Amino acid sequence: MGAMEQESDPSIRPVRILADDRERTASVIEVLRAMDGVEVVCQRMKIGDYQIHDWLFERKTLLDFAQSIKDGRLFRQANRLLSAGPPVAFILEGKAGDLAQSRMRREPMQGALISLSLIYQIPILRSFGPGETARLLLYAGEQLQRNQADHIFRRGTRPKRRRRLQLYVLQGLPGIGPEKAERLLAQFAGVGAVMVASQEELQSVPGIGEKIAETIRWLLAPDRPGSANRDRTLMAKPPET
Repeated sequence: MGAMEQESDPSIRPVRILADDRERTASVIEVLRAMDGVEVVCQRMKIGDYQIHDWLFERKTLLDFAQSIKDGRLFRQANRLLSAGPPVAFILEGKAGDLAQSRMRREPMQGALISLSLIYQIPILRSFGPGETARLLLYAGEQLQRNQADHIFRRGTRPKRRRRLQLYVLQGLPGIGPEKAERLLAQFAGVGAVMVASQEELQSVPGIGEKIAETIRWLLAPDRPGSANRDRTLMAKPPET
């Protein structure tokens, strides 16, 4: 292959990674800059920590992830990322031992991961440390460039307008169709408020009965001892639509 062909082939060009300049202290950038085939550009990003092509990547250590669950930042941040328009992925960095100082039980972490991946439909990539995070970003960039070169495009892109996106997320809840999603949004004025609403508050929305409200709270709540039998009961009786 000639030089002109190589320069025009996006699958073999260096991967260009935009990094938020507030990430300068993270060793991820240092590792990226030492890699072949990577171009790192540091600049202030309004949202997200890294961007490759049209994908935003939010990097969180396990400790910060736990803290963001405690203080309520996690889902507010997920809403902002989704509202920005481009597709989003989380990189969750660290080892299980890192969570010891957070004093957070496993169940709330699992509940948050379920909500992000199933309801918000945000991919979650796992990394043991900054070096692996850098490699994940490089591999993601290489695959995105290869797909671009082969004219492969992602199906089912998320709606870009904020309201349409909020309705899209709410319709991922069990028993919630377009009409009920509209009512939820009108009542709670935001996805985050729906996610933390009590069963009684959910039932106050027209068309959402006890069964749907109970099933939504069951899905979003952290696991508790003795919940297995309750799970089987709920799964055996799908919510009314």
